[in-house]
Amino acid sequence: MNVVTVLVGAGLGRVLGDRLPTRTRDLVTDALGLVTLLIAGTSAVAVLDPALAERVGDSAPMLIVLGAVVGGGIIGSALRLELRLEQLGGWLQRRLTRRASADRERFVEGFVVASLLFCTGPLTILGSLNDGLGNGADQLYLKAVLDGFAAMAFAASFGWGVAASVVTVVVVQGSLTLLGVLLGDVLPAAELAATTAVGGLVLVGVALRLLRIREVAVADLLPALLLAPLLVAGVGALR
Repeated sequence: MNVVTVLVGAGLGRVLGDRLPTRTRDLVTDALGLVTLLIAGTSAVAVLDPALAERVGDSAPMLIVLGAVVGGGIIGSALRLELRLEQLGGWLQRRLTRRASADRERFVEGFVVASLLFCTGPLTILGSLNDGLGNGADQLYLKAVLDGFAAMAFAASFGWGVAASVVTVVVVQGSLTLLGVLLGDVLPAAELAATTAVGGLVLVGVALRLLRIREVAVADLLPALLLAPLLVAGVGALR
């Protein structure tokens, strides 16, 4: 369903995008950046979750989020995740369009930004895991609707690269759903809160890119989502 809504939204965005002036498309992108910043803030406050404080202590949650983001960034930079994601976008552009190379940067930017927005939010993690755990896909349905509207706005500015992001959606959400099936309900509330808080900070990086404030290498920060629950478990075991 998420793939369908992204494709439909991207198609509508392309039809409308060519009829919108540049200033309107830029404003739409700015609006998305502001909304992404709002979503990021509401996710990042999970660092104040009582379950997390009870597990690791009152002073540790911020340090755990800091350690996860810095450590995850180092790992992601060493693995060159941002570069690999951009290379994947370029490969898809060459396969899916025959337009001049001048369109490549726009295609890749749309693919990268849409992939990060669709795949780093808390609904991606929570929805996919809950679906795999057999708790229903209500959160994924909500995410699919939101992604459809976002894809419409993104495609108006970035073009077909947004539609290509469904590849990332299938891989990331499918993997998380399978992970939920395999692991069962083993992720405690504290670990989940830390992961959500880190996901919120990653989304701040996406918002900064959309608002053209700074080109944060957000993909390099993605390992932080895996590192956060590990740090919580480690600190909790030492208490």
